[in-house]
Amino acid sequence: MSKESYLMNRLKGFVYAAKGAFLLLRTESSIQLQFTLAVVVTIAGFYYEISRVEWMIQTLAIGLVMGIEGLNTAIEKLSDFVQPEHDPKIGLIKDISAGAVMIAAVAASILGLIIYLPKIF
Repeated sequence: MSKESYLMNRLKGFVYAAKGAFLLLRTESSIQLQFTLAVVVTIAGFYYEISRVEWMIQTLAIGLVMGIEGLNTAIEKLSDFVQPEHDPKIGLIKDISAGAVMIAAVAASILGLIIYLPKIF
């Protein structure tokens, strides 16, 4: 395989991933809310002049929550495709993936409080 075809394949992969991220943001209300919150805390980061380490933690927390939300959405869509009828086993799978998002969101919220509460009060 030539180097050019490898680079072209990586570029195509990036384009597909960007398309997926755009579709997720455009169609899913939960990710829209999380994106809005990410913008708000990013603005807060500039306003309160958080440190480099705090920026790294905040960025990682935002990426983690939004990434897991994307996986949760994919699991839900796949589950609905595989089994369109109500199925308790599919419901359990969906609940577990939603729970993963909740765990990440709670952890991110705690990190946000640790970063911003001392700056606010």
